[in-house]
Amino acid sequence: MKVRTRFAPSPTGYLHIGGVRTALYSWLYAKKQQGQFILRIEDTDTERSTAAATEVILQGLEWLGLDYDEGPIFQSQRLGRYQAVLAQLLNENKAYRCYCSKERLAELRERQLAEKQKPRYDGYCRDRISAPNQQNYVVRFRNPLDGEVVVEDQVHGPVIFQNSELDDLILARSDGTPTYNFTVVVDDNDMQITHVIRGDDHLNNTPRQINILLALGANLPVYAHLPMILGSDGKKLSKRTGAANILQYRDQGYLADAMLNYLVKLGWSHGDQEIFSRSEMINAFDLDHLNKASAAINPDKLIWLNQHYLKTDEPQQIACLLANEFQRLMIPTKNGPDLIEVVLLQRERVKTLVEMAEKSTYFYLAPTLDKQAISEDIAAVLSVLADRFLALSVWSDESIHSMLLETAEALSLKLGKIAQPLRWAITGSNVSPPINATLRILGKKEVLNRLQAILS
Repeated sequence: MKVRTRFAPSPTGYLHIGGVRTALYSWLYAKKQQGQFILRIEDTDTERSTAAATEVILQGLEWLGLDYDEGPIFQSQRLGRYQAVLAQLLNENKAYRCYCSKERLAELRERQLAEKQKPRYDGYCRDRISAPNQQNYVVRFRNPLDGEVVVEDQVHGPVIFQNSELDDLILARSDGTPTYNFTVVVDDNDMQITHVIRGDDHLNNTPRQINILLALGANLPVYAHLPMILGSDGKKLSKRTGAANILQYRDQGYLADAMLNYLVKLGWSHGDQEIFSRSEMINAFDLDHLNKASAAINPDKLIWLNQHYLKTDEPQQIACLLANEFQRLMIPTKNGPDLIEVVLLQRERVKTLVEMAEKSTYFYLAPTLDKQAISEDIAAVLSVLADRFLALSVWSDESIHSMLLETAEALSLKLGKIAQPLRWAITGSNVSPPINATLRILGKKEVLNRLQAILS
């Protein structure tokens, strides 16, 4: 049987790293088993589902390179299919119409709580023969009254649920719209999903879904329920601690490979290995080494991984991403230094693409400087440097460095006393990569133009 996994987010909120980890694990397992990965958008909650949230899902997966073999499949476009399966279950007496009013259900719940019982539907309409005069009803699943459901979970091991503890859940609301637990079962069955990898907040739904699958005569998928990801404070994720829109990480300058490498380790391990290429992730991933304990967000680890990939990825690849950052900053790079040169100079010194771009703007835009801030002594040093740069026949790191040393000696100054004013005049900052490399990348003509501008 071909392995088929799925990622089934609901577009009622923005996709965050918990959802992305689920998508990653489902994608990796399908790739490892040479199977198929399906994207399904569970958008039947029309009041809360938004086009913006759907777009974040699609863009997020595209950014991370989690390509899907089928989809996106929208549940809102499958309502006819749900109605057909609902009619099948009613005809086979595996579901029934429930006419209980909201008032009766509220009274039932209140009484059960008062008697310290677990609130659950009491089956009042389960064996009802005739319908009352009112036409409003919900459709409930006829859950088995005895026996047990064993969820053979790949993370938690066997989890046993007694059918007597499961009530007859609602499959369709009074307006005819299907419920989550029903649509998931129909979709997983129709799409021949073999492995369901999802958060363990769905574990209590699983026995109910298994019973519906059995009622439909379907094959059961393999389940793996992942422990939740905690914030850096050890508590439930919040926007402050990691539950942000996944695209915010992209916009903050994190690399897709760093994000995937970071997420794969939040709940799975492969010996002591920390750095994984995509192919290594696929080859190594399995369900046997999923962790039972919750993992906590570690921002420092993500930054460390991002720096690693900035340093080790192909410079051309980083340069293409850097070009996008400059475009976002509306800084033209066409007539400036080669972006690959900038990447090679800066990647050991920055943590993100955003930082790389912001600390490299002076390569493409001359700084605006206050000439009044230049003392006569500094102006004299810069004038000497301009003359010596003009006479320099070879423009390289070595020749520039040698010339700066010779100039410092000729002026009886320490190297820093000429390098710092020069750095400020050229970059507008007191901090930059080595000044000789900075000047070499800018080019002789641009350096002379900037010195002339500050001295005129």
